[in-house]
Amino acid sequence: MPETHTFHLLVGEVTVTLEDVTHILVLPINGDPVTGKTNSSHQFLVENYFACFGQLPGTDDHILDKINLAWVRRCRDTEPCDTQESIERYMRAHIFYVLGTVVFSDKSTNSLNSKFLPLLQDFHCIPLYSWGQLVWHICIDRCVVHHNCKEMDEPFVLLFVWAWERMPFLAPIPCN
Repeated sequence: MPETHTFHLLVGEVTVTLEDVTHILVLPINGDPVTGKTNSSHQFLVENYFACFGQLPGTDDHILDKINLAWVRRCRDTEPCDTQESIERYMRAHIFYVLGTVVFSDKSTNSLNSKFLPLLQDFHCIPLYSWGQLVWHICIDRCVVHHNCKEMDEPFVLLFVWAWERMPFLAPIPCN
């Protein structure tokens, strides 16, 4: 229900809380808000790609303000990790890849908005952002408020794990 941010199930009303997000995804919920404007200018993309990954994508590796996650994975997997700077580039690529495949995945599953890149530039500030609060807001906004939604995208991993923990009869049966 949009008014109460709850799902109405046969077992009653249930809701995903901010504490659920931090428990399941182990993301900080205190800190600076994760914000950013979408900017698809060539200059913005060049500066941010190079600052985060140390290289620039080819013309087939990005469309407007979205970067192809396969290119990010190649950057990560070819990083030598022999200096502190190289390790930080590897970690930026890995964090960006996880953001695009787990935390903020969408129906395309192959790209992520480049608006998150400026947040990854200062390596030591990454854990100071409230990533969990953003995920919770997206979950509430996309899944609960829009009760007539026929497709789920971004927070589905969170919702699956949350449902499996809250309603164990929905969880897959583990193998030995």
